[in-house]
Amino acid sequence: MLVRKSLLAMSISSLMVFNVAAQDVLISEYIEGSSNNKAIELYNPSSTAIDLSDYVLSFYFNGNTAATTNITLDGNIAANSTFVIADNDASAEILALAQQISTASFFNGDDAIVLSHNNLVIDSLGQVGVDPGSEWGTGDLSTQNNTLRRDASQLVADIITDDEVTLAGWQGFAQDDISDLGVFAGNDSGPTDPVDPVDPTEPIEFVCSQSAVAIHDIQGIDAASPLVGSDVVVEAIVTSNQQAGLKGIFIQMADSEVDTDINTSEGIFVYSGNQPLDVNAGDRVRLQASVAEYQGTTQLSNVTQFALCGTNLPLPVVATVTLPLADNQQLERVEGMRVLFDQSLVVNEVYNLGRYGEVSLGSSRHFIGTQVALPGAAALAVTEANARDSILLDDGLTSQNPEQIPYPAPGLSASNTLRVGDSVTGLEGIMHYGFSQYRVMPTQVVNVVQSNPRQSTPELALGADLRVASFNVLNYFNGDGNGNGFPTDRGADTLSEFERQRVKIISAMHAINADVFGLMEIENDGYGSDSAINDLVSGLNQAMGAEVYAYVVPSVTQIGTDAIAVGMIYRADKITPTGDAQILSSANSPVDGNGTALFDDGKNRPMLTQSFMLNDRNDSIVVAVNHLKSKGSSCDSINDPDLFDGQGNCNLTRTRATDAIGQWLMAQYPEQKILVIGDLNAYAKENPLTQLANHGYSELNAHFGNVNSYSYMFSGESGQLDHALANQALLDNVLAITEWHINADEPRILDYNEEYKSAAQILDLYHADGFRSSDHDPVIVSLQFEIQNELPIASFDHQLNGSQLQVQSTSIDNDGDITLLEWDFGDGTIVNGTVANGETASHQYQQSGNYQVQLTVTDNKGDVVTTVKTINVLIEPTNIAPTAQIHLVNLWFMKLFISTSYDQDGFIKRQNWLFNNGRKAHGPIAFSFSRRDKAVSLTVVDNDGEKDTATLNFR
Repeated sequence: MLVRKSLLAMSISSLMVFNVAAQDVLISEYIEGSSNNKAIELYNPSSTAIDLSDYVLSFYFNGNTAATTNITLDGNIAANSTFVIADNDASAEILALAQQISTASFFNGDDAIVLSHNNLVIDSLGQVGVDPGSEWGTGDLSTQNNTLRRDASQLVADIITDDEVTLAGWQGFAQDDISDLGVFAGNDSGPTDPVDPVDPTEPIEFVCSQSAVAIHDIQGIDAASPLVGSDVVVEAIVTSNQQAGLKGIFIQMADSEVDTDINTSEGIFVYSGNQPLDVNAGDRVRLQASVAEYQGTTQLSNVTQFALCGTNLPLPVVATVTLPLADNQQLERVEGMRVLFDQSLVVNEVYNLGRYGEVSLGSSRHFIGTQVALPGAAALAVTEANARDSILLDDGLTSQNPEQIPYPAPGLSASNTLRVGDSVTGLEGIMHYGFSQYRVMPTQVVNVVQSNPRQSTPELALGADLRVASFNVLNYFNGDGNGNGFPTDRGADTLSEFERQRVKIISAMHAINADVFGLMEIENDGYGSDSAINDLVSGLNQAMGAEVYAYVVPSVTQIGTDAIAVGMIYRADKITPTGDAQILSSANSPVDGNGTALFDDGKNRPMLTQSFMLNDRNDSIVVAVNHLKSKGSSCDSINDPDLFDGQGNCNLTRTRATDAIGQWLMAQYPEQKILVIGDLNAYAKENPLTQLANHGYSELNAHFGNVNSYSYMFSGESGQLDHALANQALLDNVLAITEWHINADEPRILDYNEEYKSAAQILDLYHADGFRSSDHDPVIVSLQFEIQNELPIASFDHQLNGSQLQVQSTSIDNDGDITLLEWDFGDGTIVNGTVANGETASHQYQQSGNYQVQLTVTDNKGDVVTTVKTINVLIEPTNIAPTAQIHLVNLWFMKLFISTSYDQDGFIKRQNWLFNNGRKAHGPIAFSFSRRDKAVSLTVVDNDGEKDTATLNFR
């Protein structure tokens, strides 16, 4: 039976207080251990079982009067028995004893705990509304780093949640003491090791092949067995010996013994505890045991009789399972049976690979509902479909942090990783249920295909002038800056861990080689020489081999009051800050209609912005770095709860923040090119992204049609929390956006942390590279800006011969080419040409004068430059010869010859006629009376002495 978990938003003011007797459920044990070893044991002192579906366990953090965590209980608590609720990151030993495991945030020593039934307080521990500092009580009898157990002789509930704390009815034990967890007043809800059977007064026949209870009758058609609590004799074939890890074996009916009901399973788990059974797969065994339900799975425990009935028998045929499932009951029908997945399965999560040996698989990569669908029904449908398409691959161990991590074969290491997006083919094993999930215990070597190999460097667009990266550096805290001061509020616990973290972060940043880095989760400790950001920049410059990076220093000592902040690093050789860095906070936020600041810096980290000028371009850009409120934190106190539409807690807080960002940037940087980057803690289809779109910002993955983008992995689903958005002024400058998947796809055990690792693992599971340097993938934006064109130089040589002008261009373009020339000779004559035919030209002037000769050149960038020279043209006067012309007039008694001669630049001075017979005449006319005259010539002389002759034949 799958244990379902949900959160119920509830304020302490809504809880009614009433007196409760010891017959109701009580808090009987409190585990506040190391790390995440947190658990609460409840006890039912009554004589009847209690349905816990109306019970809620609430945690009030740090003196708050509103619950931060509310866990609705799921299951039953038997009479005089216990029920354990544990943190999902608690030790395997604690989880093995838990009936309900929660992913919600658990308590610390200074947090109050309230148990309620139908909104009525029935028990509590701690004082609601009071922060004791670190604990209530002292020494072993305190709420910090201790185990507390209720004194069985003082079963008095504390139903007053705000009264002074007294621990008189409790007993204190050492930290991580779980020796009594699940047990109270002699009662135990968990499995027990087999006890030696008591000889019966009457001999019991125990012979192989005699009648036995069929496993399908034990399993039944429902999630719980109809035979719970019964002693049964079962005979079946061992399909897998898991006693080294699970402390038990799996058995299954032979193929000839199965029933025809597909709703009943033919396999079951047999818990052998600390008295292992000597069996192998293929053995036929007969055993007597009790039917029990443990953590939602039907099992046999307390084996009292055992017999080996055969060896080396064929195993039952595997049941074929195909994802996605039609319904969640399909796996219940094969619980405890041999199964085979007849498809290639995609790895969807490796978060707990190192700690619990778990790998989440599905038929395809799973995406967060609101990454691919609108919040509400559509997104929830995606989530539901993902749940039906999921199965856990288990390592078969109940202990955590094993020395050998089996996947991928021959074992996980820093150089042999298993990534989300890789594939598993031919998965075969036993279907089991535990810790609220179905899981496959493999019986064959798991075949892993590296379908999503690592990329040693990001694949970036060519031709970029500027690269801007968003990088969540996962709590980069450098202690006191001098090698001491560890552990800090967050991040590395030791100097050794910090040095490992530092190398990984710097390695990733060096490979990205961005011109601007927007950082999230850097320690908020200022900008001095000991600060975290100075340490990071110093290390990055050392890796670069030159002092190329600097960091933006705003006019405040710290940005906001949170332990972490955003920051900005830039390459001083590529860009130069212009103007002061600006910060958006509650103090200068735009307000809503009620006058309330839209940007709440008590929840969101303040935004940091800086304008930069490109050193080799006549262009600039504004970068705005953000880190908005997370989904896991509570905003109930400001009336912003989880609405269960897929967007998580604090969605309104994030949406109001993005509204403020859009308004504030428009007012602060009107008409400038703006890039908004950062961890917005919102997926692609959620309200905060829609709000930024309403302000004119384009989410760049969506703009370029990059489907299935992601930068973060949560609970087996991928999605974008880290975004880059450009305003309209910048959009045309964006070449591409790249997500470098070095973190989200990797197992967390490959990070810098050293806890829970052996000396060998500290070496083998770590490499000084960028992989698993953080839990978020860096996002890189490639941009291209117009180069500041160097203007061409226009010049020309000339030569003037009289009125003839020869010109030749001597123009140059130092950063390109001249493509067009135009000559204007100043007398209305214009000649155009390309470089090929226009570098030289000639022109004939008709008149003397001063002419403005102009050369205009155009380069390949379209820039135009003109140069002008004054050319003085002097045309010397020349004599034009006269033109001699004769006009004949025939009269009846004579011929009259008339001179029609002319002189263009003067006058005719003399005109001389000469007839063919030698007769001469002078003047403008001549006569002929003789028939012997046949021809006449006229010679004219002008005032310059120039002459011309015309001849006329007239007979």
